[in-house]
Amino acid sequence: MRTVDRAKYDFAIAYPDPASVPAVDLAECARLAILEEGSELAVYPHDHGYPPLREYVAYKMARDRGFTISADDVLLADGSSQPNHILIEALVDPGDVVLTEHFVYSGTLRTLARFQADVRGVPTDENGILPDALESAIVLAESHGRPPKVIYTIPTFQNPMGWTMSIERRKAIIDIALRHQIAIIEDDCYVDLRYEGKTIPSIRSLDDAGVVSYVGSFSKITGPGMRLGYVIPPAELTPRLRPIKSGGGVNQFAAWAIHRYAISHLDEHVKKINDIQRIKRDTMLAALGENLGSVAKWSHPEGGLYTWLEMPADADLTATQPEARTVDVGYQPGPMFAPDGRTGNNYARLCYGYNTPDEIREGIARLAEVFDRKGYLDA
Repeated sequence: MRTVDRAKYDFAIAYPDPASVPAVDLAECARLAILEEGSELAVYPHDHGYPPLREYVAYKMARDRGFTISADDVLLADGSSQPNHILIEALVDPGDVVLTEHFVYSGTLRTLARFQADVRGVPTDENGILPDALESAIVLAESHGRPPKVIYTIPTFQNPMGWTMSIERRKAIIDIALRHQIAIIEDDCYVDLRYEGKTIPSIRSLDDAGVVSYVGSFSKITGPGMRLGYVIPPAELTPRLRPIKSGGGVNQFAAWAIHRYAISHLDEHVKKINDIQRIKRDTMLAALGENLGSVAKWSHPEGGLYTWLEMPADADLTATQPEARTVDVGYQPGPMFAPDGRTGNNYARLCYGYNTPDEIREGIARLAEVFDRKGYLDA
């Protein structure tokens, strides 16, 4: 069994700010829900999840993400990982080619491995997947008689690299997917965490042909421990997803609490946490500049919870990870996010959401000392 062993300066996992978790308001929302609907605990929840919360998700998609659906199009699930798992199980057979960013969220890579997908990374830049590279990867797979089945992408505050895909790239991906008849999974679980810049329309909002399945989550804007997210698939895919999500609807306590919190507090709460996280992001970027500025590069995310650190090519951040833990600093090295599981030893994902600004400054200073002892900071 995995033991949770977090460093004091925990840049490894994308936890939100613990002090900002709205525990009191969530508790009050849950209390009101039990008083109003507690007798409903005598029956199993709706298979798609609590209908009023699904109605709220439909409202939120129309308001924030630019596409119109009904509550019946929404399937509630545990966070965003379970929706991705359900979609992958429905769409991917052993050996199927799946294309994603090179580098991408390690949890999705583990799920793809479970279902024996042939995962191939596509190069990116600060604007997202390179369309020409995506087209080339598709043509290569097709030439071997193995047309890709799915494109999986995290287009907004990408995990781990932090960039946001431009509107031009989103349109290009839709065009390519339609021409080659490939499904798209749009994992948009960080989209509410925007600290600067303009919101970009979802890929789903650009889809007139029904190729995009949209995944969202309440985890990053309330608390990961709530374990509540959703998937909005094309209509013909919904009947295939329902039996895969075994066990009936999501936890009714969580759904009740999130629904009441969403309609009464969520918008103001998002503004509050984004102000908090903006300071933390700026603190980490400044600390990287002060300690590693002469030798390293890193992304400047407009939101989300990560920055992507690039050290000189000869740096081995996988091998250095245990030494960093001896000074109580945690991070995730690049190969964890590589579809091939090997490349990217000189990269690391650094999460700034959990620690205080003072802790971020101290943790980055400690990490720089470790890098210095390894010779990575030599000019």
